[in-house]
Amino acid sequence: MKLIHLSDLHLGKRVNEFSMLEDQQYILTEILQIIDREKPDGVMIAGDVYDKSVPSAEAVALLDDFLVRLAKRDLQVFLISGNHDSPERMAFGGRLMAQSGVHLAPVYDGKVRPITLTDEYGPVNLYLLPFLKPAHVRRCFPEREILTYTDALAAAIEAMGVDTAQRNVLVTHQFVTGAARCDSEEISVGGTDNVDVSVFEPFDYVALGHIHGPQQVGRETVRYCGTPLKYSFSEAKHQKSVTVVELGEKGAVSVRTVPLTPMRDLAELRGTYEELTFRGFYDGTSYPRDYVHITLTDEEDIPDAVSKLRIIYPNLMKLDYDNKRTRAGIVLEGAEDQQRSPLELLEEFYEKQNGQPMGEEQRAFAKSLMERIWEEDEA
Repeated sequence: MKLIHLSDLHLGKRVNEFSMLEDQQYILTEILQIIDREKPDGVMIAGDVYDKSVPSAEAVALLDDFLVRLAKRDLQVFLISGNHDSPERMAFGGRLMAQSGVHLAPVYDGKVRPITLTDEYGPVNLYLLPFLKPAHVRRCFPEREILTYTDALAAAIEAMGVDTAQRNVLVTHQFVTGAARCDSEEISVGGTDNVDVSVFEPFDYVALGHIHGPQQVGRETVRYCGTPLKYSFSEAKHQKSVTVVELGEKGAVSVRTVPLTPMRDLAELRGTYEELTFRGFYDGTSYPRDYVHITLTDEEDIPDAVSKLRIIYPNLMKLDYDNKRTRAGIVLEGAEDQQRSPLELLEEFYEKQNGQPMGEEQRAFAKSLMERIWEEDEA
């Protein structure tokens, strides 16, 4: 059984005010070419299909075209909603689409029924579990204490009644503890969305979405495939890819990646204005068509630098300076603050205001309050 693992398409996304729709259309066509070469039995799309819960008409049209093109091939498609998607909108028409081999995860109601494919080794059960918060699962199991994301996923998976003697695949969208994050991902307060990898023990392969860098977590068969495109400059050094999963007999799973080449890459360039505008620097490179972040090291600001640089680099997304002036004081402090969680910032503020650190009880209360506000805001 061969399966293609995709996730985090983020259709309709804008990066630094640049629309990525043309780039997304290009990369989806490249993915279809890979599918034609690999000839998989199924394609798994593990959430964050759109970038917003109410996507643009152009993003909806792009997904529609991609699903139609997939449905014309002799394969099954398995798609779930992520934290950026509206589960109700993603589930619309699911029972009708299933007749064309496109399986959309319904809104979670406490029951997840597997979709079973068969090969020469017998059945492979695919479970589609959309992005969940503890509040979503509590409603379905009121008798059970569900406080954390790990509690929620453990309850949801236990209710599936997975037969571990058979081959089982889970498609889900969560942050698994230990995964490396990027700037383009939505981070919850205090790291409250962490899920322990142990909850996925019943599955031979776990197709994860949510994290933008391709990586395994814990074991090779619990994997984030990453985004098909780079959506922040923290991803500039990523090699984006499609993950190919092959299941043989029970216990035999192989995982490999097929690299993706975007229409326009994201690149970070650094140097003086004179260095970066010298023809020998950019001639013969992809920089003039790439999305670029330029850091100028000139001690004096260059007048109208953005307009001048865009003559050579029309897709200049971001410009900043690194010199004696910018390295002094508040600029660095602000950059450091952006890397800290809201809970850490609150603890620092509390200590400055009260002359003593937060107690454990106060910290636990603040953390639970932040989580509740975050859940209600996303509901």
